[in-house]
Amino acid sequence: MSEARMDILPPGENSRRLAALARIWNNAPGWRGQLTAVNHGTVGLRFIATGFAFLLAGGALAMFIRLQLAWPGNQVLDPERYAQFVTLHGTTMMFLFAVPIMEGFAMYLLPKMLGARDLPFPRLGAFGYWCYLFGGLFLYSGLLFGEAPDGGWFMYVPLTDATHSPGRGVDFWLIGVTFAEIAAVTAAVELIVAILLCRAPGMDIRRMPLFAWAMLVTAFMIAFGFPPLILGSILLEIQRAFGFVFFDVARGGDPLLWQHLFWLFGHPEVYIIFLPAAGVVSMVVATFARRPIAGYLWIVLALVTTGFLSFGLWVHHMFAVGIPLLALAFFSAASMAVAIPTGIQVFAWLATLWAGRPWLRVPMLYLVGFFITFVGGGLTGVMVALVPFDWQVHDTHFVVAHLHYVLIGGLMFPMFAGLYYWLPLASGRMPSESLSRTAFWMVFVGFHLAFLPMHLTGLLGMTRRAYSYPEQLGVHWLNLLSTAASFVLAAGTVAILIDAALCFRHGRPGRRNPWRAGTLEWALPHPVPAYNFASLPVVADRYPLWQDRGLAARTADAAGLLGDPASGRRESMGTSILGGVPEQVIRLPGSSWQPLLAALAIAALLACFIARLYLGSVLVLVVLLGQFCAWAWTTGDRHAPARVQAGPRLGLPVQYACRNAPGWWALVVSLLIDGSLFASLVFAYFYLWLGTEAWPPAPMHAGADPTAWVALVLLGVCWIAAAASARLMRRGGGRALALPLGVAALAGAGFLWVQWQAVASGTGAPGEHAYASVVWTLAGFHAVHVAVAMLVGLFVAARGQRGYVGAERPLEQRIAAALWAYVAAQGVIAWGVIHLFPEWA
Repeated sequence: MSEARMDILPPGENSRRLAALARIWNNAPGWRGQLTAVNHGTVGLRFIATGFAFLLAGGALAMFIRLQLAWPGNQVLDPERYAQFVTLHGTTMMFLFAVPIMEGFAMYLLPKMLGARDLPFPRLGAFGYWCYLFGGLFLYSGLLFGEAPDGGWFMYVPLTDATHSPGRGVDFWLIGVTFAEIAAVTAAVELIVAILLCRAPGMDIRRMPLFAWAMLVTAFMIAFGFPPLILGSILLEIQRAFGFVFFDVARGGDPLLWQHLFWLFGHPEVYIIFLPAAGVVSMVVATFARRPIAGYLWIVLALVTTGFLSFGLWVHHMFAVGIPLLALAFFSAASMAVAIPTGIQVFAWLATLWAGRPWLRVPMLYLVGFFITFVGGGLTGVMVALVPFDWQVHDTHFVVAHLHYVLIGGLMFPMFAGLYYWLPLASGRMPSESLSRTAFWMVFVGFHLAFLPMHLTGLLGMTRRAYSYPEQLGVHWLNLLSTAASFVLAAGTVAILIDAALCFRHGRPGRRNPWRAGTLEWALPHPVPAYNFASLPVVADRYPLWQDRGLAARTADAAGLLGDPASGRRESMGTSILGGVPEQVIRLPGSSWQPLLAALAIAALLACFIARLYLGSVLVLVVLLGQFCAWAWTTGDRHAPARVQAGPRLGLPVQYACRNAPGWWALVVSLLIDGSLFASLVFAYFYLWLGTEAWPPAPMHAGADPTAWVALVLLGVCWIAAAASARLMRRGGGRALALPLGVAALAGAGFLWVQWQAVASGTGAPGEHAYASVVWTLAGFHAVHVAVAMLVGLFVAARGQRGYVGAERPLEQRIAAALWAYVAAQGVIAWGVIHLFPEWA
């Protein structure tokens, strides 16, 4: 569609449309409006602000740690408090700062960068934020109860099981971190769907901004990388709470299972942190080099390759646990190979700067610091990938130094570059040039003087996580230097945050697009409207503002795509995945209490659980399910037409009538996440089987008896009935869904009863052996999915009765049928592992 075909509106009509758009999209006034806001700009800024608050909290803990280590024999912290501060510092930086703040940048920027009005699931983004906030507060509340976690940010067992850590500090960690990870997982779903479907017309995948590519790869890495840690946290918590024995060697468990699950998350986590920062670098380098990025395709391939390779490196952190030498050689080679795609990106950035005319403003200054720091971290990364060297420096301060060079060099310098780069967009003002440059030099010099000496103290034998060290080691002067420099680093970081905060109120007013950038977010006026674009842009280049000088003015006029707000609804556009061709109009919900109330219900449930009030947890769970049903019921509009007018001479279906709907892709991504969780559980089963002589131990044996076969047949009935619902709906409308989905629910209930009988008859109590623990967990995991599919099916049938679902709006029926198909497939695998494998093993 050509922008030249836009209608010309009379000034009065254009003003009326702009006022109507503002009324529809703005948050409600007052504190209630702030609590109910779901707009991506508001939610994204909240993620960023909260992430910086946790950065300050984690940094304060680090200052106490450095004071304790400044001189041998210090008594700033006793050993117990030192362990708690080290645990909370690492947990804060990895789980509450690094990932959430980059997701906040993505939530705020991507719709603007992609030419959309909002993310496809605004309430999901708001729900993720509240989960993130409450999860972080939940973790830190352990300090108030004298139960702060002290097992390290990696929580290795058996030191963190109920025998060695009988208090509730570990429970605060496990539940708080898992609660906060809901935000990461929900953001992954939302960002993947947004990047795939919510791009401006004409923006095919070859024209996507590199930050969008980086976030797409990162979101998929979160989808596959976070579930192993979530599973490990659940297994450890139910071992502590209910006496299961996944990690107890005496009863068939293995503590190394925790390490495998943790590092299956932990090493991809490094690249989950780095890749968004790399996307920021690509955006800033192109702008300040004043030319398109060199090697666009190579950078995209490098991002994707890094995502794949990162999942083959988890044993990189386990070289000292007794892994066979052949496996060590493989993981060592893989750890060094991941430097290749990273090097490709570095050379592409340098080539862009070499071919352009670099403009050394503050964002570019931080990128210079990034190049120097991250390359140093990469070199030490190659060093620790060598097994003999890793054995020498394992658990020393050399590893601490390497970790901070990679994470601070690979995240904080690009993040601060991005902060100063997009600050004029968010605030409409320019930050203080003198303060920002002074803060940079404090951060840069303070960082290197703080962490460069740690390489040497580690090589001299100073161990990590030890609250003191002998003076005879001869490293006290180096530690004193590191401590003094860390305070310079902290002061510089605080100065940056003060500068950014003051910019919103006292900064010098800036003009639109002060950096003369070429991407869509800089087409927006100041202040940025809640709806972003009055008319959605049509693009034909990777840098549309450089290619089309009149684009910004046209998007500010309400004569183009979705410029007419006659429906009174929040609307954005969905385009095809590959070509960026308009396919659908996405109708979005407005401000809502549902995200906050759902997050509060989860917080109450987890509080009851950690207090051992299990009946209370069950009651709150019922409330939570009702809350989610009420939330889901408010989606859709049974009175909306199947097609709407999206612009001059352009009619499109609404998402409920489109096969490529955001809800469908949200289901696909959610099932990928759930499949990763299920695969991690199956991995745990076979890992424990390989390490146990008798599996299953006599007399435990959940074999394939007739009862088990009946369960499998009932599962097939569920799938067949759900699959038949589409044909019946086409013939009889939404009311016809009650029969097939009701049959599926009844067969599902029968399956749950028969499967419970089959497992109980052949497996002992979960606490008797790891085999029983993992079988009951696997069966329970699938049982939860069957129950969810039953509820979803009955919910969709009820929606069909009320006219929300029908032949013209088939999306929800498709989701229910696909969910049953997935549950059936998962059930066949679980059934085979539980009932058939013991026959063959």
